Amino acid sequence: MRTESLEQVASAFVELRPRLFGIAYRMLGSVTEAEDILQEVWLRWQNADRATVENPAAFLALITTRLSINVIQSARSRREAYIGPWLPEPVDTSLDPTLGAERGEALEFAFLLLLERLTPTERAAYVLREAFVYPYPQIAEILQLSPVNVRQLVSRARKRLTAGRREPIDRLEHRRLLKVFLAAAETGDVAALEGLFAADVVSSSDGDGMRGSARFPILGGNRVARFIATYAPRYWPGTGITWVEANGRAGVIVPRNHGATFLTIDASPQGIHHVMWVVNPAKLDAFERSRVRPHGGGGATWPR
Repeated sequence: MRTESLEQVASAFVELRPRLFGIAYRMLGSVTEAEDILQEVWLRWQNADRATVENPAAFLALITTRLSINVIQSARSRREAYIGPWLPEPVDTSLDPTLGAERGEALEFAFLLLLERLTPTERAAYVLREAFVYPYPQIAEILQLSPVNVRQLVSRARKRLTAGRREPIDRLEHRRLLKVFLAAAETGDVAALEGLFAADVVSSSDGDGMRGSARFPILGGNRVARFIATYAPRYWPGTGITWVEANGRAGVIVPRNHGATFLTIDASPQGIHHVMWVVNPAKLDAFERSRVRPHGGGGATWPR
């Protein structure tokens, strides 16, 4: 293949890479797995008979979605063996708040957890339609279904997600609540913490069994507040938190002697519903990669 042709092949992929990464990440909730998907998509794009490809964007979206569905099947069995709560890998969105999508849906941390309730096909149909506004006939081609069936999938997914979703708050209020929460957590103020929590608040710590992560979710305002207050004297002193934007919302990185923690919240007008701690080093490494590389980056064998 001539150099000029290879450059054209690479150029088409690089242009579409943010969107492809956005599809894979929303499907999988994992930066690492999305990077692996894009590596495979790039290899297939290099080896494809491109003379027969009329629409490269559609072709690459099809491969990305089908590979993501395959990975979901194996990922679910791996998560059954995961020790403690599983949370998505956070991804930096400071430069691209919607992460390659035409709409910002299905990107927030808590919403990715809701997407876990869907079947792989429902998830694919919903993500392609609601986040990327693909027409139903194109989604049908990707999923090898009829447009009528795709419409039913999207409708069913939308209803299931709406039933589980809280009334959202805007980004400024989310950041304010997180800031107030941090102030109360650092001082171990049980009453202040309880005042911030919704009645059904949950605290989840994702560490895959590593030291310092709770192996079970903690439920209820008083229990969560006392849990946080108990660890305040030895968890917070001397730490210098770093504010970050992850999944379109504010979060913080808390440095610790044994490794960092990513912390964010999910909240509604009723208060904080979910306190989410990610301490798994592999997930924190993936977040750091997403901060310093182009979206969908990672892997030296594809074009930059």
